[in-house]
Amino acid sequence: MKAISSSCIHHHLPVAHHRRNNQTFIIRGFQEVATLPKQQNASSRLSQSLSNLLRLHVDTPPRTDFQSSTGISLIDEKHSTPTCSPKEDISTKWGEIHGSCDWDNLLDPLQPWLRREIVKYGEFAQATYDAFDFDSFSEYCGSCRYNQHKLFKELGLDKNGYMVSKYIYAMSHIDVPRWLERSHLLDTWSKDSNWMGYVAVSDDQESRRIGRRDIVVAWRGTVAPSEWYEDFQRKLEPVGPGEAKVEHGFLSLYTSKRESSRYNKSSASDQVMKEVTRLVQLYKQRGEQVSLTITGHSLGGALALLNAYEAATSLPGLPISVISFGAPRVGNIAFRDELHQLGVKTLRVVVKQDIVPRMPGLVFNESLQKFDDITGTLKWVYTHVGAELKLDVQSSPYLKRGFNLPGFHSLETYLHLIDGFHSKTSTFREDARRDVALVNKACDMLVDELRIPHAWYQFENKGLVRNSHGRWVKQVRDPEDIPSPARAAHHQAFSVEMLETDEGLALTLC
Repeated sequence: MKAISSSCIHHHLPVAHHRRNNQTFIIRGFQEVATLPKQQNASSRLSQSLSNLLRLHVDTPPRTDFQSSTGISLIDEKHSTPTCSPKEDISTKWGEIHGSCDWDNLLDPLQPWLRREIVKYGEFAQATYDAFDFDSFSEYCGSCRYNQHKLFKELGLDKNGYMVSKYIYAMSHIDVPRWLERSHLLDTWSKDSNWMGYVAVSDDQESRRIGRRDIVVAWRGTVAPSEWYEDFQRKLEPVGPGEAKVEHGFLSLYTSKRESSRYNKSSASDQVMKEVTRLVQLYKQRGEQVSLTITGHSLGGALALLNAYEAATSLPGLPISVISFGAPRVGNIAFRDELHQLGVKTLRVVVKQDIVPRMPGLVFNESLQKFDDITGTLKWVYTHVGAELKLDVQSSPYLKRGFNLPGFHSLETYLHLIDGFHSKTSTFREDARRDVALVNKACDMLVDELRIPHAWYQFENKGLVRNSHGRWVKQVRDPEDIPSPARAAHHQAFSVEMLETDEGLALTLC
C-alpha cells in the first residue's frame, strides 16, 4: 500500500493530546481538569466544555500484558496470520445482512458475516481519506491522488471485487472553510470544488458471493471534532415535499453547483444520482437483483443519509442501506420517519467516547419525544436514524484511555473496534485479524508497548523528491492522475464500456 503524507491526509484532525507517563486523566462533569493545557485553542476549549456537558470519565488503564500463555508475543502471533478471514458465501442471507429485519438479533452478539461486511464498507469509506490530497501547498489540494481505475489497486482494496465507475465532486455556497480543502497556491486544479467520494459496483465474482449486484457510494468526511462544536450552522432547512428538514450546511454541500465551476456545473447530488440510476437500469435490464449501499464517516455519514433519501425517492423499490461511522444527526423527526417509510435501512456505528454522533442536538434531540403528549411533535429537534451499533474504546487492550478527541473519532479506531467486537458482555476478540497498526495512521491511540509511531501514514519525505539537479521539489503527478474534466469524462466512458460488455466484466475479475 502506498503511503500518504501526514501533513496532507490529516488536516481534518487536530493534533492529539499526548499522555504523560504514569499520569491519570480524570474528566468529570462540573469539575475543572488540572491536566488539560490552558491554551485556548479550538480543541482545548472544546474538551473543557464537553467534559462538563457530556460528563465523560476517562482513566488511564493498567499496563497491558501482550505475552500469551505459551510465552510467545501476541503481536508476533498476529503478524504470522492474514489480516482477514476467508470470504463466506452470503448469497442466501444478503437481505438480512443489509437490514431487511433492521438487524434484529445480529448486533449483540455481532454476526460474523455482518462484521465482515461492515468492515468492507468501512474500508471503502477510509479510501476517501487515504487517497485525498490534504496538502495545502499542493496545486491539487482537494483532489483525489489517483484516477478511478487505479484507486482500489493503489490502496490495496482490489481484493474486495469492486470497480470504481465515477468520482463525485462537491462545493458549497455557504462559509464552511474547513469542510472543503483549499490550496495556498494561486494556480490550482479547482478554485471551488473538492473530491468527495465515488461510486463503485461489484464484479461478477463478488456479486455471486453476496447474492446480488451491489452498487456502493462512499462519501468523504473532513471535519475535526472541534469544528462540529464551533462551526455548526445549527439551521434546519426543508427537504422534500413534506415536513422533513435537514441541517443547512450538509444540504448545501450536497446540492450546490455553479455554471462557472469546472467540476460542479452539476451538484454532488446530480452526479451521484445520474450514475446510480444508470447502473441500476443497466443491471435490472439484465435481470439481476440490484442493491444500493451508501457509506461514509463523519460528514460523509451525513451526506450518505441525504443520498439515501434522494435515491429512495427517485428509485422506488430499490433495496437501499446506509452503513455510517461516527456520523452526526442530520435532520428532524419527520426526516427520520420519511426515511423509514421509504424503506431505507440505516446502521449507525458509533464509539461511546466520540462526540460527533452527539451533534447537532446535544440537548435538544430525540430524547424529547417522551414529552410529545405535552409539546406535540417538535419539528426543529434533531434525531438519529436507524439501528445503532455502539462500541467502546475501553474494550480494546490495544488502545490508550486518555482523552483523545481525534483518536476517538478516527475511522481506523472504529474499524479496529468493530473487528474485535463480539458482544457487549464479552472481551475483545482474540482472533480479530485486522492489522492493529492501522489505528495509528492518523492519530496516537495505540498503547506505547506496541511501538507503533503515531500518524505514520505518509509519503516518503512527505512527498518531496530530488530532481536531476539534486534539489528537493514537490513530486510531479503522473499525467493520468492529474484532475481534468475531459479526462474524467474519458474515464467515465471507459467504465461504461467495461461494465456494459461481457469482455469488460471479465476484465474486472483480473
